[in-house]
Parts: sequence; structure tokens; C-alpha cells
Amino acid sequence: MDIATLIGLVGAIGTIVMAIVIGGSAGMFVNVPSLIIVFGGTLMVTMMRSSMADFVGAVGVAGRSFGNPLEKPEDLIDKFVEYAELVRKDGMIALESKVGEEKNEYLKRGLEMLVDGKDKGFVQGQLTKDTEIMVIRHERGADVWSAIGDFGPAMGMIGTLVGLVQMLANMSDPKSIGPAMAVALLTTLYGAFLANIIAFPIQQKLKQRMVDETLNNELILTALNFMQDGGNPRVLADKLSIYLDPTTRAKKAGA
Repeated sequence: MDIATLIGLVGAIGTIVMAIVIGGSAGMFVNVPSLIIVFGGTLMVTMMRSSMADFVGAVGVAGRSFGNPLEKPEDLIDKFVEYAELVRKDGMIALESKVGEEKNEYLKRGLEMLVDGKDKGFVQGQLTKDTEIMVIRHERGADVWSAIGDFGPAMGMIGTLVGLVQMLANMSDPKSIGPAMAVALLTTLYGAFLANIIAFPIQQKLKQRMVDETLNNELILTALNFMQDGGNPRVLADKLSIYLDPTTRAKKAGA
């Protein structure tokens, strides 16, 4: 579980709820027509501008922003130094024992190809294409969530106009003014909530995840190619240190 995503989401919602409770009754902020207009309308419009596969897939991709965090580059480097020493000693076939232990699917596919004796060009081509497809998948998911963030406030504005029309059409009935005004104001609130608390943070998280995963995949491919070239394991850590942030690189250099 990515703890930063969970804490951020719960904290943002908790802050708003706390302000509502302190300011008065929370029940006055619940309005079913407003919820239908904003959440139902936003989902329907988003579905209309997307393919069904992209729409459904965006929900699954969003789960990745809450899923297990990626391996740290420094952990991958330590792992590859171990693998390179094993290959140097016993050959590529020695990696077969590591394939079953590996949870990173991208790295697992790479190790399987090395064990199977695939040439360097084949490994490079397959794993590069794998990364390209991953990027496309993340971009499509992020695009759907971006659309939800755009349409949410727009549907809120539509709800506000609906509420105002209802209010102005029944000015002679004082009892109808309050409910109509609630629809007018709460739809704007719900639209802003949907966009800024849910949709845009998930979109940005997916983009960040895509960049981090792409860099990890590049690190993995570089290390696999290095092992296929028969490089010295002691040189591998230095070669891969370029993927570390300056602070971590300095710590590993001083270790």
C-alpha cells in the first residue's frame, strides 16, 4: 500500500468533514439530486468520451496508485550485483533459481529470457516494447481521470443552473426556495470535491508512477544487458548509480 496516497486522501476528506461538523449539521451538506447530477452525470459524460475498455481500465489503473510501491532503485541495484556475481560464477542458468522468487513481473520476464538463452537484441526489443505498452496504459488511465476532473466542476455548474431555474420558477412558494438553493450550491461543492480531492490527484499520481516505473525498467534493462555482455559485477553498481537521486548516490558511495 502506498501510504502517502492513503494518508493524503483520508486527510483531505477528514479536513473537509471536520470543518463541516464544527460549522453545524453535516446533514445539510447531503443532497441526493446534487449527487446524481455531479457524480452520475460526470461518469456518464466521461464514459461517452472514452471507449468502454479505457473507462473500465482507468479504474483498475487507479488502483495502482494505492497499490504496492515500486522497488527502490538502490534495492534493484543491490539485487543485480548479486545476480551478476551469480552469473559470473555459474553462468546464466544459475538465474533459474531466482525466477520463481521474483515478484517484479518485468524483471521476471527478463530473467526468463536470459535463462532461455535469448540474444541481447531480442531481450532489448521485448522489454522495450513492454515499457512502451505500460506507458500507453498509464497515459490512457490518467487521461480518463483528467476528464473526470474537468467534467466534475462543469456538471456542478449545470446543477447550479438547474437549482437557480427551479428557485426562480417558484419564488411565490417560500418553501421551495431552500431546497432549490441547496441544489444550486451543493452541486458546485460536489464538482469541486470530485475534481480536486479525487480525480486530479489520482491522475497526477498515475503520471508519477509511470515515470518511476519507466526509470526502474530502464535500470533493469541496462543491468540485464550488462550481464549478457559478461561485465564485471563490481562495475555494475557504479554503472547503475546514475538512476539514483544525488542524496542516495552519495550515501551508497560513502558506505
